[in-house]
Amino acid sequence: MAGYRDLLRTPGVGRIIAAQLTARFPSGMTSLAILLHIEHLTGSYGAAGLVLAAASIGQAIAGPITSRWMGAWGMRQVLTLTTLVCAASITGIAVLEVPLPVFMVLGMVAGLSTPPVQPAVRTIYPKMVNSRQLNPLFSLDASLQEIIWILAPVVVTFVSTQISTVVGLMLIVVILLGGCAWFIASPELGRVRIPRSKRRFGKVLTRPAVLLCTLVGFLLIGACAAVEAGVVATFGEGGIEAGVVLAVFSLGSLAGGLASGGIPIGRWAMARRMGIVTLGLVVTTISLNVWWVGGSLLIAGIGVAPVFAAVSAMTTASVKFSDTAEAFGWVNMGQLIGAAAGSAVAGFLIDGMGPVGAYWTAAIFAAVGVLVAVVFRRGFPDLRGRDPSPLPDTTTIPIQII
Repeated sequence: MAGYRDLLRTPGVGRIIAAQLTARFPSGMTSLAILLHIEHLTGSYGAAGLVLAAASIGQAIAGPITSRWMGAWGMRQVLTLTTLVCAASITGIAVLEVPLPVFMVLGMVAGLSTPPVQPAVRTIYPKMVNSRQLNPLFSLDASLQEIIWILAPVVVTFVSTQISTVVGLMLIVVILLGGCAWFIASPELGRVRIPRSKRRFGKVLTRPAVLLCTLVGFLLIGACAAVEAGVVATFGEGGIEAGVVLAVFSLGSLAGGLASGGIPIGRWAMARRMGIVTLGLVVTTISLNVWWVGGSLLIAGIGVAPVFAAVSAMTTASVKFSDTAEAFGWVNMGQLIGAAAGSAVAGFLIDGMGPVGAYWTAAIFAAVGVLVAVVFRRGFPDLRGRDPSPLPDTTTIPIQII
């Protein structure tokens, strides 16, 4: 904890962490709010899963594109435009009563216009701290983002079930506009300029670490999305239990992330961390009692933030600075496609076999993640004793021979 205190004393670090957490707070509310709203209107978790899938696919498609745009047009311009469009789309979902396909279109537009806050801030971090502080900063960031998943589900579940699902969605719009305005106004966005990448779009995926981190993120977030759907289906719309259980899941992740900050990241790190997640999710399938589900998800959560920290560190250390935003865009794309897949599969299995189907979906996604991390472990960089900063950008300088 002393190391984290020193890190937060670094000028600007505490401010940028707080601003980006506020801007990303709606990410912990939107899926659950849409799930509750569409299920309330249609009576079908399958229909709600389709809307969530459309939103996630839209966000996945836009992720690498908007991230690369930040190098061409500037972070503030891209973030401002996407924030306004996203807020308008979520407002449409909240206030309109339209057929399911229209809700899916609105969901996709909201996804396409999701502000690329995470790629922006993870591109900024290496320019704010020295190389020794970078891995702890990624662990702190991955841990503190769990505050979103602890508080946001409780807040949106309470508002949506005790007041209305429309109010829940409009609360998201207010926080989105305010949080993104704070982040966009942060001085760091003006001081750090992402260079325009000279490589063609998508070339960064030829880096094995980026591709593997994208795949692991797909599987981990697919598991988390299935858990979210399963918890809501298990405990229904009438109480606060769903939000509390999801908060416990995130509390385990918060603890695991803070504890892992000083642990060196080697090639086996991803497999070990995904193994913890898998263990907890397999145990969850045994019983749907609220105490059992909460306890097993607490165990599973211990591995979640450490996986995200490893993904961030390995991605950063594997690409040039001009490619970091796009690389994180692809990593986020994998995670969002995973959310779409996890939500859709879990939604239909809930309709067919009950909530336990969602937990089995989550366990299988996580187990495949362990398998990938073991089989392709040599594709991950060994960061023990190595500078995890991005690779330097180099260019040819013309000289004149006299």
